[in-house]
Amino acid sequence: MRYAWASPVSVLGLLFAAVAKASGGSIRLMAGVVEAEGGLVTFVLNRIIPSFPIAAIAVGHVVLGTDPGTLAATRRHERVHVSQYARWGLLLPVLYVASSLLALSRGGSAYHDNRFEREAAVEDSPHRQVV
Repeated sequence: MRYAWASPVSVLGLLFAAVAKASGGSIRLMAGVVEAEGGLVTFVLNRIIPSFPIAAIAVGHVVLGTDPGTLAATRRHERVHVSQYARWGLLLPVLYVASSLLALSRGGSAYHDNRFEREAAVEDSPHRQVV
């Protein structure tokens, strides 16, 4: 059910993964998540938002990254976003933008103060507690 709920977004991610593969990148399946890197995806991630290059991004159950090292380094963070897609489905992009706008309206950062990014950042913390 988690895959079905996120499938409309995952299909878009799979299209980007196909573009990565067709343009010289690679695709692999890691623990139920498709990871794609390289090719035109790297070009787009580095330039889609001027002055804010994206190293990796979850698009449903697909994670797009600039290179294999970046995918490995961001894996835990991006898996949180994959879980968020499983929880929120097609609503996640709308909720993500709304959270960014709310953060900006409060004088914060659209990225660092976004509730979804803050949840994922817990995975990156060296003080993360595993229970």
